[in-house]
Amino acid sequence: MVSKNSRILDHISLDGKVAIVTGGSSGIGLASAELLAEVGATVVILDINEAAGIKAVDQIKKSGGKAKFLFCDVSSDSDCKQTIHAIHKEFGRIDVLFNNAGVMRRKNVVNLEEKDWDLMINVNLKSIYLLSRYVIPIMIEGKGGSIINNGSGWGIKGGPNAVAYCAAKGGVVNMTRAMAIDFGKQGIRVNCVCPGDVDTPLLRGEAKQLGLDVEEFMKEAADRPLGRVGDVKDVAHAVLYLASDLSSWVTGTFLIVDGGGLA
Repeated sequence: MVSKNSRILDHISLDGKVAIVTGGSSGIGLASAELLAEVGATVVILDINEAAGIKAVDQIKKSGGKAKFLFCDVSSDSDCKQTIHAIHKEFGRIDVLFNNAGVMRRKNVVNLEEKDWDLMINVNLKSIYLLSRYVIPIMIEGKGGSIINNGSGWGIKGGPNAVAYCAAKGGVVNMTRAMAIDFGKQGIRVNCVCPGDVDTPLLRGEAKQLGLDVEEFMKEAADRPLGRVGDVKDVAHAVLYLASDLSSWVTGTFLIVDGGGLA
């Protein structure tokens, strides 16, 4: 039994690898960064919230993990280029990229202002293009890697008063497939995790945007086969699976983690 378990742990281990997590200062990003560090990765958190990012890194280090924070506006080409160059220069490799950064504006197409459309597309979708553009050549140089994009159940099925979010996340799902086709022969796997409603500041903020009572909103969000909203660790576990060798023959797919909400 020990030898079998040891082999499984070897497949999960990210010892010696470097993993980037965007939007890693809170929510799903933070939980994923903590878990990736726990299994041995050196985690680089990219965020625009410097105070929260530094706090997240301190938490990981206190738990025995290896982590670094870098300020990066993931919607900026120059920021992404400079940041990825700095990571490559310091560590000499990039093995995992979790494109997690995201924002939400709960409005329909009539009520949504152009600036909010641009923000949603730039942060939720364009950032994946920008970071992947600079990370993939490094992964090719290193003979492979894993890119995980954070999609959504609403990237597969539409939702109310979230037109820009649905458009962006639908793009994430199909962009994932296209990238997997383009770079599979270079040993790069590209997958998408599609969470349902997860208890994060982002989700609770949606209630406020819609003018709803937060607790009632969360109660309605729990109305799914498994009877609860997701915990950030539920999604982090899926991210670890896609980052590790456990998913070595998995690419170009989306993994729904939503308590059965789309069932």
